[in-house]
Amino acid sequence: MHRKIRVLVVDDSALVRSLLSEIVNRQRDMECIGAAHDPLVAREMIRALAPDVLTLDVEMPRMDGIDFLERLIRLRPMPVVMISTLTQHGAEVTLRALELGAVDFVAKPRIGLAGGLEALATQIVEKIRVAAVAQVRRAPAHQTPCGPAPALLGHLATEKLICIGASTGGTEAIRELLVQLPADSPAIAITQHMPPGFTTSFAARLNGLCRITVREATHGERILPGHAYIAPGGSQFHVARSGANYVAQVDDGPAVNRHKPSVEVLFKSAAAVVGRNAFGIMLTGMGNDGAAAMREMRDAGSYNYVQDEASSIVFGMPREAIAHGAADEVLPLGQIAAALIARLRATTDRLHHRI
Repeated sequence: MHRKIRVLVVDDSALVRSLLSEIVNRQRDMECIGAAHDPLVAREMIRALAPDVLTLDVEMPRMDGIDFLERLIRLRPMPVVMISTLTQHGAEVTLRALELGAVDFVAKPRIGLAGGLEALATQIVEKIRVAAVAQVRRAPAHQTPCGPAPALLGHLATEKLICIGASTGGTEAIRELLVQLPADSPAIAITQHMPPGFTTSFAARLNGLCRITVREATHGERILPGHAYIAPGGSQFHVARSGANYVAQVDDGPAVNRHKPSVEVLFKSAAAVVGRNAFGIMLTGMGNDGAAAMREMRDAGSYNYVQDEASSIVFGMPREAIAHGAADEVLPLGQIAAALIARLRATTDRLHHRI
């Protein structure tokens, strides 16, 4: 018998504490070892009970969840799943929590809380299971672009398209990757598993940090160099061609691999439409979404990078991509942007020599 995952629930709502405790205790592989109504009580319970995973409300009295998380990750790094609200403020605060080192989050409804949390029970316990095996890291120093980057491809960038897929741990991995790219980078299409309402804030946050322009993808818009397009939560995102241009396709298609947006959908379209002009990047995440389609990309002539195990919060999606034979290079997260830029520059040099 494996030892059960020991969960501590921290929430100022007695109803939420009761519901989360009950959801956890229904699972054969986990147990709720305690519930705290504020972070100061939680601090003592962590010392006394040594939980494996914490569920943490974002907004609480005496010390809010973000302040508590920041101290916790600095002094005693442990897996934390944030419980946030489906509001713009909730999304912004949740992204800050992920930046500080929270593994994942669950967005609770503002109304119909009891029924809403019960409907999310499967998602909650899956995220706790993932958190229990995740590699937790202290937040790195904030990384922002340092001055202008050398020109990369100029007018030739219009042919290329970079496609990125990620899930658990992906918001920070995507940030670390994008801030290293120059303003004239080829266009970038990104699918990060995230619910509706959170991708808008995610895109806005990245746009304030990067040299490139980052936005949530909208249906029918032209995909331009120097821009990154984030799949909207709750929609499928793929790329199509319109003459010489790439165009964003955003629709209400069915979930694929249980995800909407799904990396599989984006990567399949890149294999069909972009072919050898595509670059695939698979980052940290649980499960196998996108692995088979990434192999299709490689078979169609793309060049693919996969994040290595040591730098992944969760190695599921990268491991599956490697197992499918989809990877051209397996690299630490911090080396992927430099490798991509070097390859793009080499491609440009070869084209200039031919001209």
